[in-house]
Amino acid sequence: MEITSYNTTESLSLPLPLYQSVKIGEATGKDGTRFFIFAGLDKKLSADLKTLSLDESDVELQKNTSDRERFGLGSYESWYAKDRVPFALVNAETDELAAIAWFGPKALGRKSQKHLSEKEKQENENLIPNENWHTISYRCYPHFRGKGLMKGFVGFAMNLYIKRNPGIKIWAGINSENMASDALASGLGFKVDEEASDREKHWLVMIKE
Repeated sequence: MEITSYNTTESLSLPLPLYQSVKIGEATGKDGTRFFIFAGLDKKLSADLKTLSLDESDVELQKNTSDRERFGLGSYESWYAKDRVPFALVNAETDELAAIAWFGPKALGRKSQKHLSEKEKQENENLIPNENWHTISYRCYPHFRGKGLMKGFVGFAMNLYIKRNPGIKIWAGINSENMASDALASGLGFKVDEEASDREKHWLVMIKE
């Protein structure tokens, strides 16, 4: 995928105010499809995210993520208040949300809440935050999977986020059964941290090298 960055990235301050969205680039897929890249989600994009997160027909998303609880049933405002910084890939012709990636400060190894016992939830909450550790997550939606979009898009967003937050360390929490997500993280230069991972529960912690 070919990406062209806009000059707006030079003065971009992250995170943006809630529901503010700035077009920061455009991309062309291998099949010639054009996309726009945005920092931040406006109300339309956040509504699209909610709809996609509630889509029960998207078995892959429902199996591998907590997005139904996080965005579908939960509050986008509460999530955003955790200093989360989302980026969106949007089809230039149809205005469809093709993919998102987000970043934000999060203690190394902190698990999502979806499959935790009450004891594990307490342990999870007791992890000491470290301002140097930031998490990355990414999603590609059904109509756009398998088109070679994610490495370029996520890499572009990650590089911009790191540039705006020098000195941070990035980690990804991956379901080891989600081979596509594992492969993407590896392709972006992430390596498994065995000490922080929990292979019995298919939880991989991958750190950007």
